[in-house]
Amino acid sequence: MRKDKAKPFLKWAGGKTKLLQYIENKIPYKTNEVFTFIEPFVGSGAVLFQILNNYPNIEKVVINDINTDLIITYKTIFNSVEELIELLQRWELEYHKLSDNEDKKKEYYYNKRDLFNKRNSNKINRSALFIFLNRTCFNGLYRVNKKNMFNVPIGSYKKPTICDDRNLRLVNQLLQKVTILNGDYTETVKKVKGKSLFYLDPPYKPLNQSSSFNSYAKDQFDDNEQIRLKEFCDLLDSSKHKWILSNSDVKNTDMNDDFFDDLYGAYSINRVLAKRSINSISSKRGNVSELLISNV
Repeated sequence: MRKDKAKPFLKWAGGKTKLLQYIENKIPYKTNEVFTFIEPFVGSGAVLFQILNNYPNIEKVVINDINTDLIITYKTIFNSVEELIELLQRWELEYHKLSDNEDKKKEYYYNKRDLFNKRNSNKINRSALFIFLNRTCFNGLYRVNKKNMFNVPIGSYKKPTICDDRNLRLVNQLLQKVTILNGDYTETVKKVKGKSLFYLDPPYKPLNQSSSFNSYAKDQFDDNEQIRLKEFCDLLDSSKHKWILSNSDVKNTDMNDDFFDDLYGAYSINRVLAKRSINSISSKRGNVSELLISNV
């Protein structure tokens, strides 16, 4: 067990930190076992880091995400963490100096957002912009429009931590044993070796129109995509691969909505409570039921 443990380097809507206990209880392997871990929708990597920190004999780890900006950032931490830290430290100092000047702070933020959306910087700059915006935007939300333009407004943080250099170095160390992919999640099955565990955390089915944060990529993850994902889980199951999947529980808003209960009726469906804070209306933040579905 590591004394200093890496943790997600991003804030992330739908991040799994609060569900780790439930997910860990579903993992079918002991901490000293050898297996392959694959995360096809890695996001901020809360489950990834839990696995890397606590399963020292893991044989192979593969992560993937359709979000190219996110994967570029993972690869930059893997390849060029010191250059990334140097840039983020400079931007943090500049941003903090503007903490008492709202107009200048907004100008700084929106200039960085415009630069990010041009996507013509080198990969270290693009990664630094990605982390900067994540740490300074509203609620750490990642949202793009159909033109793939990041459009989240500035957050209200006075002096946010933009560069956690200690954690970035810990993440760099753990990523040295990780294969990093950027593509459709179905391609990850080609990387399986030996005993395996897939953890699938797709864009959640929205509970209502205002709670939809599916604009995670320019292409929507709609009901047809949810059905395609279930078919992928069927493929994993028939190939004897273990998998755990999380998603929203649509029964939070409609007890008669059996979308997931019907879709995954052949598998184990567990409802667990998770605290969610991404809502513009504070009274609608709090504990909601989420689904953990698995073939284990």
